Amino acid sequence: MKNRQLSIVNCQLFFVCALCSVLCALSFDIAFAADGAEHVSSWKDWFWPVINFAVLVALLVYMLKKFDIKAALKKRTEMIEKSLKEAEEAKQLAQKALDEVRGRLKNTDREMTEIIEATKISGEKEKAALIADGEKLKNIILQQAKTNIEFELQKARKAIKSEAALAALELAEKQIKEQLGKKEQLTLIDEYIKKIEVKN
Repeated sequence: MKNRQLSIVNCQLFFVCALCSVLCALSFDIAFAADGAEHVSSWKDWFWPVINFAVLVALLVYMLKKFDIKAALKKRTEMIEKSLKEAEEAKQLAQKALDEVRGRLKNTDREMTEIIEATKISGEKEKAALIADGEKLKNIILQQAKTNIEFELQKARKAIKSEAALAALELAEKQIKEQLGKKEQLTLIDEYIKKIEVKN
């Protein structure tokens, strides 16, 4: 099978070479005709260019066989096919990863919405608890303030009563001093001293 394919390739190559030879010969005639010279072609004029071209083609065929271009091209084709297959696999993996990421993003959006809602509810509860605690604290502070005010009022009343009593005593003492003479004062002092001695 390989030999048959190789002979087909050789035949095709020979046909291409022959066609190229004819085209080269015709191009020579066209070139001479463009110069305006009247030149009649003969087989002698074509012989050496065709021989040169045939040698060139033979060298090309020999080099192609020697370097096994067909195998190199086949290897290159296989490598390209392998690269394409790997690229397709990579594309499928990337698509799968993209789908997973999109799925996670959808879940993440839903989770974020749930977290935000839970945070709002928690915040409202915390707010209500803080307001209730604030009211309790306000009532306690008001009660303490009322107690402190009452205590300070009683203290002030006692102080005023004490000052009033002292002022009344001083006034009474002053009036008594004015009404009593020296002799009467000495008598009162003696009586007061006797009372204190009796008590002790």
